[in-house]
Amino acid sequence: MSTGSVIDIGFWQLASAYVFIGLLLFIVRARGINREKEIIIASVRMTIQLVLVGYLLAYVFENNHPLWTIIMLAIMVTFAIFNIYKRVRVPLTLRVKRIIAFAMASGTLFSLVYFLLVVLRVYPWYDSRYFIPIAGMIIGNSMTGIALGVNHLVEGIHKQWATIEGSLMLGATPQMAVKDIVNDAFDSALLPTINSMVGMGIVFLPGMMTGQILSGVSPVTAIQYQIAIMLGIVGSVALTVILFVHYGYQAYFNSRAQLVEVTESA
Repeated sequence: MSTGSVIDIGFWQLASAYVFIGLLLFIVRARGINREKEIIIASVRMTIQLVLVGYLLAYVFENNHPLWTIIMLAIMVTFAIFNIYKRVRVPLTLRVKRIIAFAMASGTLFSLVYFLLVVLRVYPWYDSRYFIPIAGMIIGNSMTGIALGVNHLVEGIHKQWATIEGSLMLGATPQMAVKDIVNDAFDSALLPTINSMVGMGIVFLPGMMTGQILSGVSPVTAIQYQIAIMLGIVGSVALTVILFVHYGYQAYFNSRAQLVEVTESA
């Protein structure tokens, strides 16, 4: 059944898609990989979250108001920040957590506002049909970037602790002593986004473009939107990560430019 140019997915059609989860469970069981519980929990959680978000967005779209848009943005940014805390493999101090929150909030907000007001020129600015989906893509990719940046920065500092101290003893500033580590963290955080850009259009069609085409939008228009949002994502990831690595490494130095241990969880 279809509505206009969009094919409706009925309950049983949607249920039939879960055969892929069954296939994954069969493979991990056959290979002796202990992931069944995580796969089931992830599948159930994804389903419940998306269903709830679907009904929530339907209400927000029907009642377009700046307050609802701001609330949704605040919820997305907050959950993204806490997800970063969970995805980082090393303990974090309160100071580092604050730097993560600052970089995530300020970087994504600036990128989102610029994209909506300058690139798309959305009017009114709080139009939830544009604001929320685009915010989700920008925030989600920035979250992944910062999580990678945090892991590489913290692990790099601890692996090269003696080298950093040696550089400081020879007269290097903290910025000079960790320059390579900071650059490597930034590069590692940005690499997945760059790889996505390289394969986009040839190896795979991105989700936003595919969704628009399936809804009946011209492929040319869908491509224009996809190029724009991809550039916005790159800018947001770059800005959020550079803010974190720039201020993040400073958490490992005291006011006398001495390297200090800050891995105790706070």
